[in-house]
This record gives sequence, C-alpha cells and structure tokens, in this order.
Amino acid sequence: MSDEEPTEAEAEVASEESSNDVELTPEHVTFRVMHLESVLYDLTDASPMIHLLEAESPFRYLVVPVALADAVALQNAHGAIEGRRPSTHELMTTILTRLQGEVIAARIVRYEGGVFYAELDLMTPRGREVFDCRTSDALSMALRQSVPAPILCAEDVLQSYYA
Repeated sequence: MSDEEPTEAEAEVASEESSNDVELTPEHVTFRVMHLESVLYDLTDASPMIHLLEAESPFRYLVVPVALADAVALQNAHGAIEGRRPSTHELMTTILTRLQGEVIAARIVRYEGGVFYAELDLMTPRGREVFDCRTSDALSMALRQSVPAPILCAEDVLQSYYA
C-alpha cells in the first residue's frame, strides 16, 4: 500500500463497489418458499394470472396478474420450452451462465396497491448482486436456470395479500 491519494478512477470504482453492497431486502424479513402452480388465461379476464402456492402449511396462494407476453414466457420457462430463437429470458440465462453468474432466488418483497414487487438475487464472480425487477421477470429467470432457483415470498406480502 502507498500513502498516495487514490486517483479519480480508483475513487469512482471504490464508490461503485460500496454502493453495490446495499441490499434491497432487509435481513430480518421472513421468506416463504413458493411453487409456480399454473399460468392461466381466462378469455373473460383482462390479463393472464400466475398462481403461486406456498410449499408448506398453511399453503397460501398468490395470484399475480401479468401481461400476455409475460405469461407465455413464464409458461415456456416452467415447461423448459426453448424457442427457435432465444427469448429475452433465455438470452439473459445464457449470458449469466457464460459470465459465471447464477440466480440464487427470485423474491417477492412487497405488495402495494394491487402490485407485486420483486427482486432477483444473483451470485457472480464479483459477489452477490440484488436487482429490483418485475415479478414475472424474476420468476422467468429463476425457472430458466439449469437447477431452478427458489421462488421466495416475504411473509409480510402474504399477510397483506390475505388482509
């Protein structure tokens, strides 16, 4: 180590690294494991619905409305169906794999005003990274892994959904 002041570039890198250490989800949050049960599209409803079931008792359901394209992507991921050309989620999975990253979990962290909020938890050679994202994207990415990553839902979300 030298006594010299860091260059602007070194200071910028250090600043970026310290900002990446911030976790979006507090550590004291309790998560429940969920399973994707189905992706349903009822022609009388405005949008398809994702049905998630809690893995253990009391086996609560979450019904998440999504856009049609997201429902198709989720159904394909759930069935391990690959298109003739890579979908966005297939491409992202390939990129992550080649960069030696993997999805640790898809987490549903908030339910507010009828909207579910999620984050994607990744492990990379540089360490853990957590990204805010749409619930459907987090689920599609988790299901596209060679070993599907767990789908987790905050207990607070389940409680507020059933309130």
